[in-house]
Amino acid sequence: MNNIKKVVLAYSGGLDTSVILKWLKETYNCEVVTFTADLGQDEDFNSVQLKAEQQGTKEIFIEDLKEEFVSDYVFPMFRANPLYEGYYLLGTSIARPLIAKKQIEIANKVNADAVSHGATGKGNDQIRFELGYYYHKSDIKIISPWREWDLTSRTSLVEYADKHGIEIAKDKRGEQPFSIDENILHSSAEGKVLEDPNQEAPEYVYSRSVSPYDAPDKPEELSIEFKSGDACSVNNLTMSPFEILKKLNKLGGKHGVGRIDLVENRYIGMKSRGVYETPGGTILYHAHRAIESLTLDKEAAHMKDSASPKYAELIYNGYWFSPERDMLQSMIDQSQKNVEGTVNLKLYKGNVIVTGRQSDKSLYNPDLATFESDNIYSQKDSEGFIKLNALRLRDKK
Repeated sequence: MNNIKKVVLAYSGGLDTSVILKWLKETYNCEVVTFTADLGQDEDFNSVQLKAEQQGTKEIFIEDLKEEFVSDYVFPMFRANPLYEGYYLLGTSIARPLIAKKQIEIANKVNADAVSHGATGKGNDQIRFELGYYYHKSDIKIISPWREWDLTSRTSLVEYADKHGIEIAKDKRGEQPFSIDENILHSSAEGKVLEDPNQEAPEYVYSRSVSPYDAPDKPEELSIEFKSGDACSVNNLTMSPFEILKKLNKLGGKHGVGRIDLVENRYIGMKSRGVYETPGGTILYHAHRAIESLTLDKEAAHMKDSASPKYAELIYNGYWFSPERDMLQSMIDQSQKNVEGTVNLKLYKGNVIVTGRQSDKSLYNPDLATFESDNIYSQKDSEGFIKLNALRLRDKK
């Protein structure tokens, strides 16, 4: 790839991508275009632009993708109730397809030869980014610095940055920062003390939620309204998808909701320990399941639940643009046409407690559910149902 003249880099302004920006210019003697996505990570984008300019970058793209991210990626994913390995709400995974798509759009716009990212050769993000690149432009050239350079540790990155006068942030303890990923859906932290899975994560790792132990002693009530499977209002206030998630993040963070400490199985093979905060997403997950419990047919709900782990795995592994994800999404979206109504919840010391749900499309029939006498169901009918289903259990040697 010696003939590369221009590269579009997914740039955050952090340690890795700041070093990569300099390394690409030195190694390939090429022009580097930076692209930064505003996904609601509460970043100082003026600072990001200044850092890129200080390294001589002439073409700098910073795009506000907050609403697109939530409406076209987060909400469709949450219709599936996805949990990777039973816990993870896929906050990093779901952001990569959109970033990859936008990088290719910019590459086409500026006539770039290649794209680049800051994902390591040990992680999942390299796969997520590059599957997205190839989907949108099959012949694009990809530069993955972590698979090429001899900067094999974060310590060597810091030394490289110091040598080349690249400014890097410090965390609250005065040491070099964790590996952090943030967007409106979640915040994640890896590295340093977190690499020992038996050592409790220190409180300073958490950035968007109070400790459940320090959360208010009084529960807070809220209501979420859904239409076609998507949240459309909070506490009777209609808001955009991004504003809804932002509001739920604030409420959840206040009450210590959405923290998980997970050792997960990466797609590329090894286990990894990470600490995740997904306050708004956790509230949304529980509320969505609550409204589905009223409005989905039993077998439709069970079929959807059986597909959810596969859907989550596809997102985690980077296959957002795959035909199999499209197939599952079509089924999931079809199931959501009557998923509407309001869910009432309480937030208390890390817990999301469903206290009520109601819908005009409810399939719940109190006359059938009652333990009192009724005129629409004969309890004797259950005997035949049981005997039919017991045939294979009774007829055994």
